Formats: sequence, C-alpha cells, structure tokens
Amino acid sequence: MRDQQPPKSRAREWIGALGLAASLIVVLGVTLSPTPLDQGYASSIDRLLSVLHRNGIPEWYGYNKLEFTTNIVMFMPLGFIFALMLSHKMWWLALLICPALSICIELTQAAVLTSRFATVSDVLANSLGALVGILMAVALRAAVYQRDQKVVARALWQELRVR
Repeated sequence: MRDQQPPKSRAREWIGALGLAASLIVVLGVTLSPTPLDQGYASSIDRLLSVLHRNGIPEWYGYNKLEFTTNIVMFMPLGFIFALMLSHKMWWLALLICPALSICIELTQAAVLTSRFATVSDVLANSLGALVGILMAVALRAAVYQRDQKVVARALWQELRVR
C-alpha cells in the first residue's frame, strides 16, 4: 500500500491573497487619490518632524526624507507578500513586479492626476521598500526550510533508534 500525502492546505494562499489585496488597496488608495494625502496637513507634519528631531532624529531629516521613508515602508508589505505568494523558484519575479507596479502608478499620476507629482525618487523609494520586503520573505523561507530540514532529520533519526 502506497503512502498517501494529506491534501495540501490552501490557508497560505488565502491568507496571502487577502494580505495582497489589502496591501494593494492601501497602496493604490494612497498613490492614486486625486489629491496628495499630505495636503492640508503641513502643520501636523511639522509637529511630527519636531517630535522626531527632539527625540534624536537629525535636523537634516526633513519632509522629503520623511516622504521617501514612508514610500519605502508602504511598499515593504507588497514585496514581502508577492515574494511569498510566488513559488520558491519564482520569488525573483517580485523583483520585477513591484518596480513595474510603482512605474505604472507614477505614469498614471503623471497622465491622469493633475494635482499629483510623478517622480523618479518615488519609484526608487517604492522599489527599495519592495526589495526590503522581498529580502525579508526570502530570509523567512530560508529559516523555515532550515527548520524543516532539522525536523525531518530528527524524525528519521528517532525512527531509526526505535527499530
């Protein structure tokens, strides 16, 4: 009698798809809204920067650096989820998908949204954030693989000891 494997769990795919959908909704909502999200919030942003500066963030870290940082953070989940959703042999496609998405967003801003500004620095920050997320996913996969190898080796060793 052949050993039958249990059916594959689809939980990872469902959780990944929901996470990807949520991340895409946030990113597209933020980047494709008709007006910039910071419009009307200059005083709040200045207060945030003041708090950051009082707590050790250097003075050279101003509005442009804050915007660059938020773009990085915004794309990290996309890179992470894309890299995990793709097979372990195809994760590298996330390195192409995320920057392509960022370029499409910036081109849409330039062509359609007159009060938005399409910039190369946004594409760079978004791509950098995606890269960080992708590297985190690759590291997580490597750690899980190493753990699984140890678990299998221990199970085989214990099975041999019992015989």
